[in-house]
Amino acid sequence: MDNLINITGDVWADGLLGISITQIIISVVIMLIAILGRIFFIRRVLTWLDKLTENTESNIDDVVLDSLEKPLGYVPIVIGLYLLTLYLPLSGSLGLFGENLVKALVVFTIFSALMNMVSPLFGVLSSSTWLTPSMTMWLERAVRLVFGVICLAIILDIFGIEIGPLVAGLGLFSVAVALGAQDLFKNLIAGILIIGENRFQPGDRIEVIGEMHGMVEQIGFRSTTVRLFNTAPMVIPNKDLSDVKVINHGNMVFRRLNWTINLVYSTTVDQLAKICTDIEKYMQDSDEIAENEGQQAFARAVEFGASSIDVQVLCYTAPVNLTEFTAIKQNLIYEIMRIVRENGSEFAYPSTSVYVESTPESSDDKVPSIEDAST
Repeated sequence: MDNLINITGDVWADGLLGISITQIIISVVIMLIAILGRIFFIRRVLTWLDKLTENTESNIDDVVLDSLEKPLGYVPIVIGLYLLTLYLPLSGSLGLFGENLVKALVVFTIFSALMNMVSPLFGVLSSSTWLTPSMTMWLERAVRLVFGVICLAIILDIFGIEIGPLVAGLGLFSVAVALGAQDLFKNLIAGILIIGENRFQPGDRIEVIGEMHGMVEQIGFRSTTVRLFNTAPMVIPNKDLSDVKVINHGNMVFRRLNWTINLVYSTTVDQLAKICTDIEKYMQDSDEIAENEGQQAFARAVEFGASSIDVQVLCYTAPVNLTEFTAIKQNLIYEIMRIVRENGSEFAYPSTSVYVESTPESSDDKVPSIEDAST
């Protein structure tokens, strides 16, 4: 019995890797306290800070706190691991690993907070600076990538991994990739030019004449996604959009209506003048027709056509969407039709007049039919 007690005492004292079972149990308790401390920290401290920031006029502190909520939750865990390294009798490589692990977690927590702050801070800046949404997206991704690379480099250095040879190897790898992925870099540079020149932004309606017409959804590093009007997405390499003429309907100041209506030649001068005057009056009084200082709306008889008197109608509308624009066009068509009818005129259509010099007067002179010719 005494022997069993001695064996049990030895096992309890030796434990695992020279750490007694008592120390292991205390270590588990420390980590449980750290986990509970994390829960308390999130529910109590962060909630209190959140209420505190709600009373301020600026929303920057709210943005910063929201981005720091998850990284700050790592703090109690890091503290718990640090206390373990102080309490446990770790030595040699195991002790060094524990110390480096705590350092790496501290670095990860700091850069995690920085990376989480990037997106909301750029969101605040984009609303108050010259940065466009696409430029904000690219800069946000670039900053996050830089933070991620720096964090990884520091962690590797903490664990004693030489980053110099690694960087040299990545340099050679980059050269090999550059030679085999020239199109990728062309698209990347083209994307930078598209965003830098502000050719179009997500939400703009763009058109490549004869090829594509739709709404820009996203401008990525390699390609741009355009949602066509049949709702199908089209993914276009950036270099293809940088080398063609792109019409950006999203930057329109006005939408133009330039029509030619055809009236019959029986229309009198007074009728024609009244029709033009009434159409101009409607366009001047209508809230749907925009006032363009550079070009006033008008309706003028401009040409003698082959089968009609041609009247040009020119006006502008606000840069509304396609549905509203077609509704404005429809209302203008209704009004033009009403004005033409009320003034006693008609719309002309292509026609051909046939003149017969003489008609047969007797049955002997009639033109033989097909049946007569066959007999």
